[in-house]
Amino acid sequence: MYPVITISREFGSGGHSIGEKVAKKLGIPFYDGDIVTQVAEDSGYAKELIEEQGEYSSSANKWFDISAASAMYFQSPQDEIFIAQKKVILKCAAEGPCVIVGRCADYILRKEHIHCLNVFIHSDMEHRKERVLQRYGSIKDVGIEKRLAKKDKQRKTYYKYYTDQNWGNYRNYDVALDSGMLGEETCVDIICELYNRKE
Repeated sequence: MYPVITISREFGSGGHSIGEKVAKKLGIPFYDGDIVTQVAEDSGYAKELIEEQGEYSSSANKWFDISAASAMYFQSPQDEIFIAQKKVILKCAAEGPCVIVGRCADYILRKEHIHCLNVFIHSDMEHRKERVLQRYGSIKDVGIEKRLAKKDKQRKTYYKYYTDQNWGNYRNYDVALDSGMLGEETCVDIICELYNRKE
């Protein structure tokens, strides 16, 4: 079997929920919010900052606007958080089979030659809108499609910055699943089947 399953996902596609169900079905640990807690303990940064900076960024993010000259002398909180997250992800993988959501885990583990089942979850806009509204509710004066597009753009920027690869590109994953068409349960079954077949 694969030692680790990584779940990358479009915002609102249900990647967190699918990853959690996969872990439960396989009887292995699930890491998403737990990584934030561990990074907060290790780095001293507040959980709120880690949640904000630990997977999202944009061209407007001040930590990404540091000039090359300044970067020679200054390591940004964003970089420190990434390094701390990397250590936690590698520790989780070293402890045994598990499911890890987001945070460039697919790239981090691949660079360390840790064989993983890397999954990308995506969906059509209508299913994503419905899921986000159910889970988070609406935000006044913010269109739901604009909110989804912004989150995805921030993830793309973050992933590109730390991996020099394109987030969502099928070449970076072993399998891409459309949760809107297949449904969460089918996605869970497919991932578990692939995981067990490797054994």
